[in-house]
Amino acid sequence: MSLLEVNNITIKFGGLTAVSDFNLKLEKKEIVGLIGPNGAGKTTAFNAITGIYKPNSGTVVFDGIDITGILPDKITKLGIGRTFQNIRLFQNLSVLQNVMVGHHLRIKSSFISATLRMPGYVKEEKAMEEETRELLKRVGLIGLAYEKAGSLPYGQQRRLEIARALATHPKVLLLDEPAAGMNPQEANELMNFIQQIRDTFDLTILMIEHHMAVVMGICERILVLDHGITIAEGNPEQIRGNQRVVEAYLGVEEDA
Repeated sequence: MSLLEVNNITIKFGGLTAVSDFNLKLEKKEIVGLIGPNGAGKTTAFNAITGIYKPNSGTVVFDGIDITGILPDKITKLGIGRTFQNIRLFQNLSVLQNVMVGHHLRIKSSFISATLRMPGYVKEEKAMEEETRELLKRVGLIGLAYEKAGSLPYGQQRRLEIARALATHPKVLLLDEPAAGMNPQEANELMNFIQQIRDTFDLTILMIEHHMAVVMGICERILVLDHGITIAEGNPEQIRGNQRVVEAYLGVEEDA
């Protein structure tokens, strides 16, 4: 059985079908790309996998468990982390504090214990901070631990957002346009970073991306959506040579 299986999901908003009979299988430690023009249904598919949307039909099965329509926090606890197209950092908090937010998902102390800073919570908080420091070391951000997130260069903010997702202990990591707005040097650094965290944290990665150099450079498989329908699937060479893909997407992208 695949680590993640999306089986024939369809998502409708009123009379609009955003995703139609979408299928996806992810194997352990794969890096898979999901591409297509704006409005193709890519983020909608992400939202169905992570519980933000409940499909009208079809199922999402993660590590043998049917997670279709369950709450996002439950899905995250099971081991699916994600980032968003628009950076959602706490701009006035430090790098360390932002990543600690990801660790809070697994804290056992009650709200009252945290508010009163009871010994059990203080102990958990100390362990959480130590784990966060170790994570920042592993992703190359420890030197920025006390910098405000909003003061970081754009590329570092993207890296920080990924680090916060890693703090939730994912088995599968969904990245929504991680290279958006990056210059070529930042995009190259991002590719190396994604491959590094895949190997370091034993991750499976599914990424939406418009930056074709990134997609073709690191993805082992690519799925192409157009108007909610999967029009192609294959390795980078197969996708490059697919005329339907070229007509629907690659041929109209400046960076294609």
